[in-house]
Amino acid sequence: TKDIYIQARKDHIASLAAATPVAALEELVWNALDADAREVKIDLVTNALGGIDAIRISDDGSGIDVLRVDDTFGGIGGSWKRADDRTAGTRRQLHGRQGKGRFKAFALGSHVEWRTTMKTIDGLLSFVIEGDAEDPTRFRLAEAPAVGPATGTEVYITNIRANADSLSDAAATVQSLAACFALYLKSYPDVSIYFAGLPVSPVIVQKSETDYPVTLPTGAKAKLRVIEWRRHQSGGGRLVFCGTDGFALYDVSAGVRPGAAFSFTAYLISPRFPELNAENAL
Repeated sequence: TKDIYIQARKDHIASLAAATPVAALEELVWNALDADAREVKIDLVTNALGGIDAIRISDDGSGIDVLRVDDTFGGIGGSWKRADDRTAGTRRQLHGRQGKGRFKAFALGSHVEWRTTMKTIDGLLSFVIEGDAEDPTRFRLAEAPAVGPATGTEVYITNIRANADSLSDAAATVQSLAACFALYLKSYPDVSIYFAGLPVSPVIVQKSETDYPVTLPTGAKAKLRVIEWRRHQSGGGRLVFCGTDGFALYDVSAGVRPGAAFSFTAYLISPRFPELNAENAL
């Protein structure tokens, strides 16, 4: 057993943990995909009254490298992902590079366990990392009582926050997740995401999809993809800036108010956006 300390103030980490329930799920799914997961499952553990007792996000990725846990889990702003822009195994485009995504778990509940299994030259190793929102600067690492059957990570969140009850609307949550991962899932069709047993598939929750070419006076080109959703989504239409591999790098209100009958997300796709994002200029 060992403690992992985060070299940052509690109020700064608390600001990193701020997110809506769906946005927090998105970050945890991105972490799984960045670990080469091909399948990510999100499940709600409910009680007899229908309330959410726990949230489980499990994946079949490479697991957390506990041999370098002080670097991989203990830092902020110096994530291991900054050394490369591709995943180690499948060479898919990486999403996070700031080492901040794991704190979003505290937006869902105040106690979080990362149950992870990694592969070493001597075989599989399984560990549990625990953290509490009361002191987000300290995590506890301990060897698991039994070695897992394969590599992967399960994030198990308890002491669920009241606003996480919004996730109980499975159809709305699936559509919100599909809006985030739509282009990524099209770029990597071997990746599967499930919420409460339902596939997060844009094809299932979208009504239509239309592409429009965009050319600037300078000659630079981009593509605008508009997906119309079957269900109304709160907050109006969104304009999402994406790289060609389907990463949602930044989003803003589309500034279009077509009424409740038309629910959409517009994705502006260009290889220039990841460059701007890396320069903090997007």
